[in-house]
Amino acid sequence: MRTGLWILVGDIAVKAELFETPCARAIAEALPIETRPNEWGDEFYFEIPVRMELDETATARVKAGDIGYWPPGRSLAIFFGPTPMSSGPVPVPASEVNLVGRLIDDAASLKKAKGSKKIRIEKA
Repeated sequence: MRTGLWILVGDIAVKAELFETPCARAIAEALPIETRPNEWGDEFYFEIPVRMELDETATARVKAGDIGYWPPGRSLAIFFGPTPMSSGPVPVPASEVNLVGRLIDDAASLKKAKGSKKIRIEKA
């Protein structure tokens, strides 16, 4: 069963879900997570206390609303628009990520949260 999430950034709260993969389950077990988000274009990313390798979901092809785990930085990445690697409106990660979840609410709403000093990921 997928794990429901709340992603809270600044004044914005969006619903999301984690998939049923070993990497996503490891992330769910580490929740709640509260930290300062980094921004890379329209992507929030931040280190989490999970160490996993690339798995069968690994891809460099993501879309707005996808949530990925980036092994080189042990980071969770939330894609909500183009990144510096993008040549159009579709986000492009720095390198392959494990697809671990997706936003249920509108990904574009996170654009209003850019510049926030805190992000919290918790089970719904």
